[in-house]
Amino acid sequence: MNFETKVLHAGIEPDPSTGAIMTPIFQTSTYVQAAPGDHKGFEYSRTHNPTRDVLQNNLAALEQTQHALCFSTGMGAIDACVKLLSPGDHVVSTNDLYGGTYRLFTKIFEPLGIQFTFVDMTHAENVVAAMQPNTKMIWVETPTNPMVRIIDIEAMVAIGKNANALVAVDNTFASPYLQNPAVLGADIVMHSVTKYINGHSDVVMGALCINDTALRDRLAFIQNSCGATPGPQDSFLVLRGIKTLHIRMQRHCENGAKIAHWLRQHPKVGVVHWPGFEDHAGHAIAKKQMKDFGGMMSFTLKNDSIEAAFTFLRNTHLFSLAESLGGVESLVGHPASMTHASIPREQRMAGGLLDSLIRLSVGLEHVDDLIADLEHALSKV
Repeated sequence: MNFETKVLHAGIEPDPSTGAIMTPIFQTSTYVQAAPGDHKGFEYSRTHNPTRDVLQNNLAALEQTQHALCFSTGMGAIDACVKLLSPGDHVVSTNDLYGGTYRLFTKIFEPLGIQFTFVDMTHAENVVAAMQPNTKMIWVETPTNPMVRIIDIEAMVAIGKNANALVAVDNTFASPYLQNPAVLGADIVMHSVTKYINGHSDVVMGALCINDTALRDRLAFIQNSCGATPGPQDSFLVLRGIKTLHIRMQRHCENGAKIAHWLRQHPKVGVVHWPGFEDHAGHAIAKKQMKDFGGMMSFTLKNDSIEAAFTFLRNTHLFSLAESLGGVESLVGHPASMTHASIPREQRMAGGLLDSLIRLSVGLEHVDDLIADLEHALSKV
């Protein structure tokens, strides 16, 4: 079944009780049992909910995995992954990753005895050098947030298998439409469903997609025991959003390509980070493991100062200044003070995340209007 058909039909059947073509919102906390333990597969909605089950089945089909689990937030999904580990275990992660992930790793789990090493994963030899006898997980983001670097998933999988370590890939920037890490061998595929999968900036949710049933069962135990599960209303909204994922991603990519090339030619723009450029360091790998190059990019200004960046940010209109990404509307952000403020400045700078860096999530508006908006903001710098 092709992707365009999967978003509409995979794991989704008309409701057997009514024939409703749209999955109903099962707004219930509990389920009546005929006798103790004699039920229809549902006992309590933290554990199972029919609306959420359909969403999980659909996500698994899109990522080409056997299983998927949904969480109330993307951070809840990442939290569950790290809870697979024990004190004394070690994780290797990229030095260019979402600030919330860095904060969870260093402020919550490091004090509990989990060890983390952050390296430039665009060079596989850095990961090999960072591996330790107690390394149990390799945490990958690709494309990375916010520098839009590309990490070779197959290379990370090979390193992980050699060390008997799990390989988890945050696939949020790409979405299942552009990239399927499990097909490349990843053990866990994580999504902030809030972003491209839902696509309408009205739901917060996370997901994990897994092939191994034993690993799925361990994560489901954590999901149920810790309780970071989404409600049926949010599950319904995401199912509705998914139905246009392929069409939305096509336009995100088209608009993104035009804007990236336009920015690169602008006299006030410095460096544009977007993997579709042939001279981007990760372009060849992106072509190998992605269907297209996406609508996420970041850039600096020739006037490389935080004041110039703030002037630009105050003068966009269609690009709304806000956290998040992947919605139908275009967003602009300042990673150093917003999404990545939890990372110490010296570490941000060492990874190339300058105070003046600007991140764009290119939406579905007409590209000429978006370019006019950027031109207006740049004229004020």
